Amino acid sequence: VRAFALLLGIVFHASLSFFPIFIGWAVMDISTSPVITKFVLISHSFRMELFFLMAGFFSHMTFHRKGAGSFMQSRFVRILIPFMLGWFILKPLIISGWIMGSESMRGEANVLNGLLEGFRSLGQLPKEMFVGSHLWFLYYLLMITGIVLGVRALVRSNNWLYASATRVADRMVDCIAKSRCSWLALSLPTAACLWFMSSWGMDTPDQSLVPNAPVLIVYGGFFGLGWLLHRQQDLIEQFARLSVGRFVIYIISVGVTIALSAYQTDMGHPSIALIKAAFVVSYAIMMWSLVCIVIGLFKRFFDKPGKTVRYIADASYWLYLIHLPVVIWLQIAFAELPWHWSLKLVSVSGLTVGISLVLYDLLVRS
Repeated sequence: VRAFALLLGIVFHASLSFFPIFIGWAVMDISTSPVITKFVLISHSFRMELFFLMAGFFSHMTFHRKGAGSFMQSRFVRILIPFMLGWFILKPLIISGWIMGSESMRGEANVLNGLLEGFRSLGQLPKEMFVGSHLWFLYYLLMITGIVLGVRALVRSNNWLYASATRVADRMVDCIAKSRCSWLALSLPTAACLWFMSSWGMDTPDQSLVPNAPVLIVYGGFFGLGWLLHRQQDLIEQFARLSVGRFVIYIISVGVTIALSAYQTDMGHPSIALIKAAFVVSYAIMMWSLVCIVIGLFKRFFDKPGKTVRYIADASYWLYLIHLPVVIWLQIAFAELPWHWSLKLVSVSGLTVGISLVLYDLLVRS
């Protein structure tokens, strides 16, 4: 499930050059489709939420299996170092991709010049340090992990408080997992957070180290739920159960969300506040239903050990860390080819995964 969330992120970024309107992405392909706008809207609504839920689930497992010291060390090695070191390596490559993409839309891209300009951008430090890359999720993962550990330490400091908090948390998660409508109820506080986003949908907080409170609350909520679900692992079966009703609600929420999203450019509409309110509710329902459905589908069809699945699961974190410069460069290479957008999207996504897997085998897996 975690690997799927990360691999979906690669396809998500690979699709952005095929938007039918220019959205400020590095490059715009000559072949575009309105299908991409719907794919981006739906996939962006749940992929990082799914990742943070699984991150909380596995964090609780690691914390109690290895102890606090080993857990903190693993967070340092697996999250903090990739965030800091990865930013210095990847940010210049991403900037070079933006430069080359801009040049390609005006004529020919100069690869060497793009690379040089990208690495020259490091000379502006400390201006905009650690921002402007897809590694923002590691920054939020560190913050949320710190908050959870801080709250846990505070609760553990008093035996009565710990017993009471544990009892309440376990009952709450038990209710969320077993109730057929709990995830619909969870959509309401999620929708309240979405209301305060700067855009319609989930914000991408990649331009500042100042925490985006609504984003932090949403991702923190999913992380915390994953942390608590691991305390009662049998509940995940019920939390992610598949049912006709859940699929019907998902389909309806997708249709409503897509229909209402068309109004986000019509801010002068007399009922725009009501339309946005309906949008954030339907978006939140779509988010929670997709998280539950995806976990349920993977529990149903990938619940047995398999070498290929295990390999992809191991490699997925690396793939997501390094994919963005590769995606942008490949988008530039394919932008002017007279191919259908779907063929280009498959090619860019497949080549990105293939190149990243080769680097994984050469540099990381051993």
